[in-house]
Amino acid sequence: MDRTTGTVVVVGSSVGGVRTAQAMRTEGFTGRIVLVGQEADLPYDKPPLSKQLLAGTWDTDRITLLGTAAAEAAGIELRLGVGAARLDVAGRRIELADGTALGYDAVVLATGADARPSPWVAGSGVHVLRSLADATALRRDLGAQGPVVVVGGGFIGAEVAATARALDREVTVVDPLPAPIGRVIGDAVAEHVTTLHHRHDVATRFGVGVEDVRGRPGDLRVRLTDGTELDAATVVVGIGAIPNDAWLQDSGLLVDDGVVCDEHGRAPGSPDVYAVGDVARWYHPGLEKHRRVEHWTNAVEQAAVVAHNLVHPDDLRAHRPVEYVWSDQYDWRIQIVGRPGAATRHELLGDLDGAQARGAAVYTDDSGLLCGAVTVNWPKALVVCRRLMGTAATFDDAVAQLAGLPARRAASTS
Repeated sequence: MDRTTGTVVVVGSSVGGVRTAQAMRTEGFTGRIVLVGQEADLPYDKPPLSKQLLAGTWDTDRITLLGTAAAEAAGIELRLGVGAARLDVAGRRIELADGTALGYDAVVLATGADARPSPWVAGSGVHVLRSLADATALRRDLGAQGPVVVVGGGFIGAEVAATARALDREVTVVDPLPAPIGRVIGDAVAEHVTTLHHRHDVATRFGVGVEDVRGRPGDLRVRLTDGTELDAATVVVGIGAIPNDAWLQDSGLLVDDGVVCDEHGRAPGSPDVYAVGDVARWYHPGLEKHRRVEHWTNAVEQAAVVAHNLVHPDDLRAHRPVEYVWSDQYDWRIQIVGRPGAATRHELLGDLDGAQARGAAVYTDDSGLLCGAVTVNWPKALVVCRRLMGTAATFDDAVAQLAGLPARRAASTS
């Protein structure tokens, strides 16, 4: 029997929570929906924080996910500026940080992930980037002069480096790995990303870590593990994220690097508790193991599945996505499908060098199947790879289909 009435509390006001609330209305839910958000800001989109918003080319209106008027029109109550403090599963209550409580018939946990805290504190000159407040503070510091040191060569670090360089700041990226985003795309392809940063005059110190950051805002010293030191006016620390699940430790739910749930997004033993987005570690039936994915697309797709399952519990759908993430750096749009990091072999097609780069890398493992792909400025190749990833295609078939696309330089309108 469908669940179309009652009260559903969605805890978390980022994209996973917002899209779940909106999708519930699309699925026919007519009851009360309360969206709880720790931040006082209207729900906003996070990918632009390291790019357009940080660069100052967009304002906050451009990144708003759900405005007051739209929330009212959809019948979504906003409880912003107060976080969730405790989940009482037996009592079906969410206790909030201000001492109030919300009863529910079902709850969706969408509290996302926080930036892994910086181990160094040197006034406001050391930044992490996860929230609108973080981006605003960093943007203010990037408006001054002086070198920028980015600690961490993952997506956030690489994108911040590109944005800071576009603002004409001197930038150095430091990471213990040999190349940026190498954990995701493998070192061979990541070397081309290193070349991209060098082409834009970003200095890199790879294969070395950061031991300490000292000083005061505008006058910092970054000591590396090889004994050298870097001057910095601003330091940005991008060393990963941690699921925002600490408030659930006494809930009785299984919490292990996120909220553990089944392929339908439900917490085991608590059928009225769902999880979505970065905080969810769900069972992926295709991979036959639990996964926690910190990608925007995953949050959006999982929100649609959870909303359907919550409203239609007799017609459950499994969340089995083809993983997809993108990153904009300078004049490159890097798009990644599947799990290139799990590959044992890859092949490059097209051209990943120079200002007119347009190419792709496809990956396989011991199975001989296509297990991932990375495309750069080549939309048609991305479409092919995403389609093939959903059909258990072979690596050889993927290579052949990409090789059959129009030549890179002849495909400028694709």
